[in-house]
Amino acid sequence: METTTRRQFLDDYRTIRHAEGRGSEDPSYYLALPYRDLNGNNSAQWEIRGKSYHHFERKILPGLEKRLGRPLDILDLGAGNCWMSYRLSLRDHRPVALDIFSDSRDGLLASRHYPRRFSVIEAQFDHLPFPEQSFDLAIFNASFHYSSDYHHTLRELRRCLRPKGCFVIMDSPVYARPEHGELMRAERREQFLRQYGFPSDALASLEYLDEPMLQRLASELGIDWRMHRVWYGWNWFLRPWKARMQKRRPPSRFVILAGEFKEL
Repeated sequence: METTTRRQFLDDYRTIRHAEGRGSEDPSYYLALPYRDLNGNNSAQWEIRGKSYHHFERKILPGLEKRLGRPLDILDLGAGNCWMSYRLSLRDHRPVALDIFSDSRDGLLASRHYPRRFSVIEAQFDHLPFPEQSFDLAIFNASFHYSSDYHHTLRELRRCLRPKGCFVIMDSPVYARPEHGELMRAERREQFLRQYGFPSDALASLEYLDEPMLQRLASELGIDWRMHRVWYGWNWFLRPWKARMQKRRPPSRFVILAGEFKEL
C-alpha cells in the first residue's frame, strides 16, 4: 500500500469514526461490546453486530472447538477496537487482532482497556506477517468488504490457515446482483461528500459481496461456502419490501459466510 494513499485513508477514516462518536475513555464501553453501546451513538449498528456474534458464538464456534479439542489460534481480521479478540480470549482461545487502524479510541490501541492480553498487529489483509499454517480460524470482522481484490486476499489467507482450518466473513453487505452493490457505492460516496466533504475512497475497496462473486470465488479458489442466516428482527426482515414500495434499490443482506478451502 502506497504510504501517502494509506495515510489519507487513515486520516479520512479517523475523521468519520470520531464524528460518529465511536470509542471512549471508559473501559466499560469496550467491555460491553458488541451487545451494548454504552455511548448510545451507534446502537443500531452494534445491535446487528451483537446478533451476528451471538450466532457465531452459539452456532459456529462450538463445532470448531469440538473438532480440534484445544484452544484455537484465531486471526481477527479488521479487529478495530479489539472487542472480538477480547471475547474470544474469554473462551481461552489465542486471538491475534490485526488492523491497519491503530487509533486509541476505535483502533488497535483501544486494546489497553481489556483485562486480558492478546497479540495486536498493525498490518494489511494482503500482506499477512505470519508463517504458513499459523491459524485454525480467521474471522473477517465487518471488514472483508475493505479488500480491493477478494481473490488476492483469500489466497494470502489460505497460506496462513492450517489443514482443517476455516474462515468466517461477518457483517459485510451481500447483494443478489452486483448492480445493486454499485448503486450503494455511489450513494455512499455522495453521502460522505455531503457530510464530510470527501468521498472516503482514498484506498480502493470493493465494499460489498454479491451472489455471482461468491460463486466465482468458490469455483476459482476451491471454497466450500456455508451460509448462516441470522434473525436481526422484523424491521430488518421487512427492509426489502419497504424498499420495493418506495421504489429504491434492494438493500443489502447480512449473512455469516463460513468458508473452507478444499485442498487444506
